[in-house]
Order: sequence, then structure tokens, then C-alpha cells
Amino acid sequence: MKKRGRYNNGHNRRDRRYETQLKRHQIHQKSNYKCNFEFLAHFLSFEFKVIMSQQQISLPAKLINGGIAGIVGVTCVFPIDLAKTRLQNQRRGQQVYKSMIDCLVKTVRSEGFFGMYRGAAVNLTLVTPEKAIKLAANDLFRHHLSKDGKGLTVFKEMLAGCGAGMCQVVITTPMEMLKIQLQDAGRLAAQQQKPVMMSPTKLVATNTMLSRSYNSGTVVTPPRAVSATQIAKELLHTQGIQGLYKGLGATIIRDVPFSMVYFPLFANLNRLGKPSPEESSPFYWAFLSGCAAGSTAAVAVNPCDVVKTRLQSLNKGSAEETYSGVVDCVSKIMQKEGPSAFLKGAGCRALVIAPLFGIAQVMYFVGVGEYIMDNSPLSLLSA
Repeated sequence: MKKRGRYNNGHNRRDRRYETQLKRHQIHQKSNYKCNFEFLAHFLSFEFKVIMSQQQISLPAKLINGGIAGIVGVTCVFPIDLAKTRLQNQRRGQQVYKSMIDCLVKTVRSEGFFGMYRGAAVNLTLVTPEKAIKLAANDLFRHHLSKDGKGLTVFKEMLAGCGAGMCQVVITTPMEMLKIQLQDAGRLAAQQQKPVMMSPTKLVATNTMLSRSYNSGTVVTPPRAVSATQIAKELLHTQGIQGLYKGLGATIIRDVPFSMVYFPLFANLNRLGKPSPEESSPFYWAFLSGCAAGSTAAVAVNPCDVVKTRLQSLNKGSAEETYSGVVDCVSKIMQKEGPSAFLKGAGCRALVIAPLFGIAQVMYFVGVGEYIMDNSPLSLLSA
């Protein structure tokens, strides 16, 4: 019995020593984990601060460059954008305009010179945050994708452009939604005054409707002029925030592929004009690269732009069909107008996008934003 008790006491003492050693080991291990975690957290916070300090230096200048480029570009090419919207919304057999020039001439005759700038206020207001988000997001994604110090592959450049396109639709969708309503109002008014070629069955129904309207004494009047603010308030009141984001899917389908084509193409075209890898390309080469990349990407995604324009048009003309979504819109356009309808306004869109992005690259080349930031009161005070 005593031997058994001594055995038990020794066994218990060994167990207690083992438990004590285990606890010390666990405490030491936890302290090591704590030290490692604190070191990792300190390292990550330091890296984040460095990245943020770099972004704070460059981001305001990029916002200024993107804003100025957007305002200058929109002012120069907005009439062409208006012609693009009206040409894309025309249906077969209901053409009011034959070409871009015909559209602009008829717009000036019926609505005056400033009729070509209907909806420009929306673009001038929102183009600054839109272009700033797009260009800054692309630079941010490129920065994170090139952490190894090596040049970006084409796939990573496309991935950065995809991220930039996804970010910009937050501003682009409501901007395009309001702009299209204002731009297309003149086409609808002109369509009411122009006789439309119809099939015999539709013509009989239309004559019956017109005779009833004549006998009842009603008069067809053109739609009253409304502002972007009124349209936004009405959409928010009737449909909520989703009313401003109608056509979001079509906008993503258009803008994400556009950015995936534009940014890698511009980067590679601009690289061809560099005298050496360390030097920047000449002024004219940056402009031409922006124009070439912008026009190429614009034509490539023009079918998506046609679908987006049709979906975001709230007011329809006579005998114009409505669409329930992207798939329904594509199928109806194919059935009633054919594949060529997806290229409507492609030339206008190329003429709009080319100088717009060319001017943007020139602003980056000249460094207007950097000059403003260097000479701003805040920079002088910090110095």
C-alpha cells in the first residue's frame, strides 16, 4: 500500500511539474504570438500610412486634373454627344435625323444654339467626380497590383481597368440617366411634328385615334421643358434611389469593358513614344495615345451603349417599344432593327471619347493639378 501511495504521490508530482512546464510554455508561446501580432500590426499600419501619404500627395492633383479635363472636354464635345443619344434612340421607320450633321443642324433650327447643350449642366456638375474616381481608382489598383516592383502584365492592367470601371458607375449611372432625358426631349418633340411611315394596319388605328382627338377638341402639345433637378426629385419620389440607377447593369456592361480596353491600350501606346524607359513620352504622343485608345474602346463597347441608352430613356415616342431588361432589349433590337442598330452613334461616340480622354492625358502631362496644389495656400502653410 505504501509503495502504491509513494508511486501515486510521485506520479502526481510529475503531473504537476508537467502541468507547470506546459503552462509556462503556453504563456511563453502566447507572449511570442502577442509580440508577433504586435509587430505584424505595427508593420501593416506603417505600410498603410506610407501608402496613404503617397495617395494624399497624388490624389488631390489627380482629382483636379480629372475635373478640369472633364469640364473642358464636355464643353467641347457635348453637342456631338447629344447627336449620339438622339441617333441611338431612333427606331426604324421613325428617323427624324439622317446623320450627326443633320441632327445638329435641325437642333439649332428648332431649339437654338444652346439646344445642343441640353443636359450639359448635369455632365459639368458630375463629370469631375466621375473622371476623378475613374482615373484615381485605376492608379490605385495599378499601385496595388504592382507591389513586386515589376511592370504590370496586360491581364493585370485589364484587371485594374475593370476595378476602375466598377467604381465609376456610382456616379455615371445617375448622371447618364438625367442627361439622356434632357437630350432626348428635342427628338420626341420633333417626332410629334413629323409624319411617320407606318404599316396600313397601324395607319388605320392612328387615323381613328386622330379623328377622335380632333372631334373631342384636344390638341397635341410638345412636352414642357423640365430640369435635371425636377426629374431627379420625381424619380426619387416615385421610385426611390433605384429610379436614378435604372440601367445600372447596362452601364456596368458598358463601362467595365471600356476601361479594360482603354487603360491597357493607352499604357502600351504611350510606352511606344518614350525615348527611354526612364523618360516620359512627348506631349503630342500622350494626346494621340489618349485619343486612339479612347476612340477604339468607345467603338468596341458601342452596342452596350445603345442598350444602355434605350433602357434609360423614360419617355418613349409613338409606337416605340419598352424594355424589361438588358436581354429583352437586345432581343427586340435584333428582331426589329437588325445587328446594324447596335452601331448607331458609333462615329459620334468615337468623336466624343477621343478628345475627352486625349485632353485628360494632356492635363496629366502638363501637371495642372500639381501646379495648383504646389501653389495653394495649404501647401504654403505646410511649407
